Amino acid sequence: MDQVKPKRLLAIGDIHGCLDLLQQLLSEVAPTAEDQLVFLGDYIDRGPDSRSVIELLLQLQEQFPETVFLRGNHEQMLLDFLDGADSLSFLLNGGAATLKSYESKIDEKPHIPENHLLFFNSLRTSYFYGDFIFVHAGLRPGLPIEQQAERDMLWIRGEFINSDFDWGKTVVFGHSPQPDVLKKKNMIGLDTGAVYNNRLTCCDLFTGRVWQIAASDN
Repeated sequence: MDQVKPKRLLAIGDIHGCLDLLQQLLSEVAPTAEDQLVFLGDYIDRGPDSRSVIELLLQLQEQFPETVFLRGNHEQMLLDFLDGADSLSFLLNGGAATLKSYESKIDEKPHIPENHLLFFNSLRTSYFYGDFIFVHAGLRPGLPIEQQAERDMLWIRGEFINSDFDWGKTVVFGHSPQPDVLKKKNMIGLDTGAVYNNRLTCCDLFTGRVWQIAASDN
């Protein structure tokens, strides 16, 4: 049976614990069950409200079960930290703010609810829809999609952004903050620096319509 085409294909950039921007953006976009939502990862770290952001995303998941949540490098760093590996990278890249949001200290086991842990562990590294592939960071130029490494999909930056390689699909990504939406013939970047530039972005990939919420809109 063919998949029913959604009314809108909505991709949302990196949130980084900025609950207020996410709440305002969702209010503006007003997603419905007819839409396909895709979140591009990096929900946590640096911003003040990581725990509340995850709570809101879980509510969205319950309301719209088809919502896609991608894993960002910051969620990967959290999972590595919880596994006892590379705690320094997590803490130096905004993880302390995440621990604080969970009312946890750096030197103790984080008080992360079980449903949040399940959410973090369920995050996927890519999603395909039509002519689009969604990943957090990007793809390695010169390699076909089926040969891409998970680490690149979470971490790659300059080599990807500066490439005009044709993967056969438009790559929709976050990870690398831009002053505005980055649109090239082979990619669309939607990380507009919520935690740096106070701007969170959503794009309907079907129409190209963009919604942006900035802190100055408060």
